[in-house]
Amino acid sequence: MAYQVDLKDVSKVGLTSSPVASALAGLRANEARYFWNKYKVPFITYPASEQPAIVDYVNTVLAERDITITAQPLEVAQPPVDGTDWTYVIYANGLCVNVLYEQAAGGKRAVGFKLSDGMDVPASLADKFKFVRQRSKLAGTIRGSYFVIKGEYSTPAIQ
Repeated sequence: MAYQVDLKDVSKVGLTSSPVASALAGLRANEARYFWNKYKVPFITYPASEQPAIVDYVNTVLAERDITITAQPLEVAQPPVDGTDWTYVIYANGLCVNVLYEQAAGGKRAVGFKLSDGMDVPASLADKFKFVRQRSKLAGTIRGSYFVIKGEYSTPAIQ
């Protein structure tokens, strides 16, 4: 079932199985606010169990750097932005992974990692990335990092 993230009232809908559900809900709302403010598009999430192709796509892109996320994926999202594919997977441990893939030749292509407030850096990321801190009214302290994608990928659409 699809859920349109509320930008003002942070809700744990779809995230209640996470031990950091409140912080993760704030992080998700922070992402939703970004897309609304920048592109005027809603941030709609879907259960990851209903969208295995999206999770597989993100895992394929992460494999470029030998990264494996062992946490359970809870939700996925693909905010509609012209010319750019944004794909999100939100994990139970508090991690949010997004893949930015501009369709134009030579466009921006990167994977971003955001950690919920209070979450430890996963072992698969700790040795490979440095995380910077950002304050958010909705999410508290967010830590983030990224890497540039080198390969060519075809982004699947949410069904």
